[in-house]
Amino acid sequence: MQDYLFFALKRLVQLAAVVFAGVSAAFVVAHYSPISPVETIIGRVAGQSTFSPTAIESLRQTLNELFGLNAPLHEQFINFWVRFLQGDLGPSLIAFPTPAMTLVMLALPWTVGLLTVQIIVAWLIGNILGGLAGYYQNNRFLKAFGVMAIGIQPIPYYIVAFLMVIIFGFLWPVLPISGGFAMNVRPSFTPEFILSVLRHAILPITSLILVGIGTWFLGMRALVSNIVTEDYVTYAELAGVDRDKIVYSYVMRNAMVPQLTALAMALGGIFSGTIITEQVFSYPGLGTLLIRAVNGGDSTLVLAVSSVAVIAVASAIFIIDLIHPLLDPRVKVG
Repeated sequence: MQDYLFFALKRLVQLAAVVFAGVSAAFVVAHYSPISPVETIIGRVAGQSTFSPTAIESLRQTLNELFGLNAPLHEQFINFWVRFLQGDLGPSLIAFPTPAMTLVMLALPWTVGLLTVQIIVAWLIGNILGGLAGYYQNNRFLKAFGVMAIGIQPIPYYIVAFLMVIIFGFLWPVLPISGGFAMNVRPSFTPEFILSVLRHAILPITSLILVGIGTWFLGMRALVSNIVTEDYVTYAELAGVDRDKIVYSYVMRNAMVPQLTALAMALGGIFSGTIITEQVFSYPGLGTLLIRAVNGGDSTLVLAVSSVAVIAVASAIFIIDLIHPLLDPRVKVG
């Protein structure tokens, strides 16, 4: 138990280092971005009224002082981390004066919901069917499913999302193709609102799951196809051990460990796919918020979304790292 606690502490230190590096990189990118919050505000103000060059320059200097852009870069970096640890990165420009972190916290549950359902359903179904396909290699249904998986897996998330929009939004319009809930439904914990949220989530989640299942199915099938040739599996079959026990206890259990590692490595790509899918369906998550921030030149909001995304993905990988030794006793925790 002491070794595991020491292992968890090391992983926690690594998590802190990854978050610091990732958020710092987001700060540097936002700082050197060609999109300037000061010039964005000046452009909006100048477009609404007529100002003299002197007044515009005075406004520019005031805004630079307000955003702390007159300070040296290292001071801006320190001030950013102080505000970040306090949970306040400043107001959003596209929703001024609402704090950027408030908008992120409102959008985060929608993205987390999509990611959670997609990962659980796609990972479990893909691995179970892939494991069965690797063991029962002559099963016709599993062979047909494998052909479908090979065809769907290389397709990007957003292409599948566009196909879902065309099919269920125009050719067979039975499901909503935009938004997180119906416009005539008030957000509250009522059956009407919950059902509306579920209906609007069907297409985004389905498009993510279709690609995800194919990926995990093919990976698991390849692993199990190699494991079934191992001596301990052959001996168990010759000894008359029940087939179900061989499949689930001997074969799939051993193959799940590398698949769990693959899940940790794939989380970044899954998150990116979710971001793009949300934009296709105008889903009110971090993806849609990020695109709005980029189009509106809101660097504060872009930095807030990026920072939260780094923390979320790094934390998910950290949790998987903690689970890994519990499933595989070969992993050293000392």
